[in-house]
Amino acid sequence: QVQLVESGGGLVQPGGSLRLSCAASGFTFSSYAMSWYRQAPGKERELVATITSADGSTSYADSVKGRFTISRDNAKNTVYLQMNNLKPEDTGVYYCNAVRGGFDYWGQGTQVTVSS
Repeated sequence: QVQLVESGGGLVQPGGSLRLSCAASGFTFSSYAMSWYRQAPGKERELVATITSADGSTSYADSVKGRFTISRDNAKNTVYLQMNNLKPEDTGVYYCNAVRGGFDYWGQGTQVTVSS
């Protein structure tokens, strides 16, 4: 069955870095656009970054441009989110998402907490 399993979250001080991973299985990973979303307490889920399936083009929310980098390894069926210079407002649950046509899959999320 389809699975998206996130890992790499944790507690980090402001200015620190984390690398999130999302391991995919049960579908043709290379054919799907992959995204990271996040949801802070009391707020709606928001799109953080996307990487396409076709040419690996990337896009980012304005709030993370220049600090976060999304990448994918189709041989490992894994998408990554490198997060640098983290800020307290980056705190939330980070979710991995796969989309192709009418198919839309989500992971269970991984908690990121940025606090001193």
